[in-house]
Amino acid sequence: MSKVPSRAWQKIEIIQPAPPSLVKRERSVNDLLVRSIQASDRNWVESFVKSHWGSEIVVAKGRVLRPAELDGFAGFKRKNPVGLLTYRIEGPDCEIVTIDSNAQGEGIGTALIDAVRERAKLKGCTRLWLITTNDNLNALGFYQKRGFRLIALYPNAIEASRKLKPQISMKAANGIPIRDELELELELTK
Repeated sequence: MSKVPSRAWQKIEIIQPAPPSLVKRERSVNDLLVRSIQASDRNWVESFVKSHWGSEIVVAKGRVLRPAELDGFAGFKRKNPVGLLTYRIEGPDCEIVTIDSNAQGEGIGTALIDAVRERAKLKGCTRLWLITTNDNLNALGFYQKRGFRLIALYPNAIEASRKLKPQISMKAANGIPIRDELELELELTK
């Protein structure tokens, strides 16, 4: 366990510079600021979640979660929100509940993952995990490129999720039926 006082982590601000490979292609990546969600952010967090998830709730593993009420990190460019990650810590596990960005390939998602990984380590977590769905091929690639491993498949789990959140589509934009939940994890080393 960390020797940091229990509330000290809330004051951490992480500025994530762009990886050198991205700087050459995207100059605007350099001004990405990643910081903890603050109380004053809650309204736009709720709006951001609704715009990306179709409602203020998400459902995973039979649980209804409200991301706007969770801890998280926000990514900003020139004071404009461009990405959001929400998480919850339970014992040695840190669950990524939502992660979204307004642009792919600019390092926003990677910066958010890096921030929550460091926070989870600071809080003594040994595992970072998340749930995604079988249709989310881009996400599966994104997570695996960052060291996450697929550890479980929950067949037909979305059937039960639709009872809690009827807005969940039957098919994704890519035409794949949305049926299963997949669990991925990243083991955290000290």
